[in-house]
Amino acid sequence: MGNIKSLDTLRHSAAHIMAAAVQELFPESKLAIGPAIENGFYYDFEINKTLTPKDLTNIELKMIEIVKKDYPFIHLSVPRTNVIKKLKTKMEKYKLEIISTIEENSLSMYQCGSFIDLCKGPHINKTGDLKYFKLLSVAGAYWRGDENREQLQRIYGTAFFTEKDLTTYLNQMLQAKKRDHRMLGKLLDLFSINSNIGGGLILWHPKGTIIKKTIEHYLEQLHISNSYELISTPHIASDKLFNISGHLQTYNEYMFAPMQIENNPYRIKPMNCPMHLTIYKNKLHSYRDLPIRYAELGTVYRFEKSGVLYGLLRVRGFTQDDGHIIVSPQDLEDEILTTFNMTINCLATFGFKEYKVYLATKPEKNYVGNLKDWLLAEQSIQNVLNRIHYPYEIDQGGGAFYGPKIDIKIKDAVGRLWQCSTIQVDFNLTERFDIYYIDSSGRKKRPFMIHRALIGSIERFIGILLEHYEGKLPLWLSPIQVTILNISKEQINYCKELLKKLQNHGIRANFNYKNANIGYKIRDSINQKIPYILIIGKQEQSKNMVSMRNTKTNKTFELMNIDTILSMLQDEINYKH
Repeated sequence: MGNIKSLDTLRHSAAHIMAAAVQELFPESKLAIGPAIENGFYYDFEINKTLTPKDLTNIELKMIEIVKKDYPFIHLSVPRTNVIKKLKTKMEKYKLEIISTIEENSLSMYQCGSFIDLCKGPHINKTGDLKYFKLLSVAGAYWRGDENREQLQRIYGTAFFTEKDLTTYLNQMLQAKKRDHRMLGKLLDLFSINSNIGGGLILWHPKGTIIKKTIEHYLEQLHISNSYELISTPHIASDKLFNISGHLQTYNEYMFAPMQIENNPYRIKPMNCPMHLTIYKNKLHSYRDLPIRYAELGTVYRFEKSGVLYGLLRVRGFTQDDGHIIVSPQDLEDEILTTFNMTINCLATFGFKEYKVYLATKPEKNYVGNLKDWLLAEQSIQNVLNRIHYPYEIDQGGGAFYGPKIDIKIKDAVGRLWQCSTIQVDFNLTERFDIYYIDSSGRKKRPFMIHRALIGSIERFIGILLEHYEGKLPLWLSPIQVTILNISKEQINYCKELLKKLQNHGIRANFNYKNANIGYKIRDSINQKIPYILIIGKQEQSKNMVSMRNTKTNKTFELMNIDTILSMLQDEINYKH
């Protein structure tokens, strides 16, 4: 299948080939941008017609022609004035706007056949190397993600190195349509996104909030039981903080523009770590205090372009189960092992038992820290992975510029891999914030820091859970765990008493008293993915009992004692079956 970086290269090249095909079929079309994305690629165009499924088929056929011609991808370095002159002739206004943000006098371009595009690369060697691809859909997109700018047409596609991988992905997409969390979110009334508030900003409805708060409560208790200290930090901070951390220099494109407070620039935070380190620096620490483990369900905000926003899976504001550990170098390996086991146990609680593990190592260049620390950190991670006897892959050069990491990708019910969990060593921020501890000899020593997220963005994780379970969440996560249905109005008072008893025992229950036949009410409860239905008729009421239906197994249990049901429900909730 190739490694992650080469797959990105293949897909980015596919976007270029698609752009070449579009401009052959629609010579007056204008090019915007065309990157590789998580599961494929896209390219934005201005075209004087609305593209149809037939157009998509014709573009794909034209791409096949270009692939068969096996044009080499040729890298060109062209004087800026020449590029501008040619683009003005072709009236490529979007590319000209991009160039206006580039200061270099010589611009990087790539050519395949007669098609030339502004691009830094890299690309595959020749168009013939793209063998397995598929165009998927067309959507609208605003230029620069700004709804006040031009509306373009975005063509999405995907590409893989093998036919098997492509077929598997297309089959997964068919399954995913049935499990789309956006559809389930609307059906179950969990969340919404409103244009008056803005793209990528989630409105959690009452039932969705119950799911989110249940997950957050579980995570808080999990951290406390694993010797973490819970902290809470502001949503905004002065630019001074992000200058110290280096985020203004290295992460600025994902940060929102500053706001002025008393003539000083402030930002909504994209990360929690600078504030966590500020708390650490508030007092002196000795070697006896380490490791110090901070955890926060911190809400952060990152500027994602509108074209990549996708329900809960790609948002601009999200709550992260953020943890930062300050640890001495000699204890690094043990702390990574403890963190890894905690992560796996957490994922298993949510029902994820299959995962792929990657060790991402030092980039070839543009990294910070000394080689001795990199070697120690990478060896510590490798020792941990060898100790747990779980297979892993090396993502050579895939570490962040500030340290190596473990990435854990979970496999869902339809075989898709999701990146959620990460355990990352950091040499950078401890240096920038001058973090130290006092060793046994009374000297200042620089610790290591571990960034880690067990499930990552809670918003994204809920989206994954909804699709994994097709909306039929485990009982402990279900916003409504039990619904009570009466067969006739004579059972209303008994049902109300039953509802109160369930709620007093911590069960999230409701009573559907609608004047409708019992068959309709049962179907409605099943459609709402409520795990258990309690059915009350004349016989149940007279015997002070209930009949219960499990909507996941479709089994009905007649005339059960309510205390027996309570015990069974509480056991299932407590053990998170």
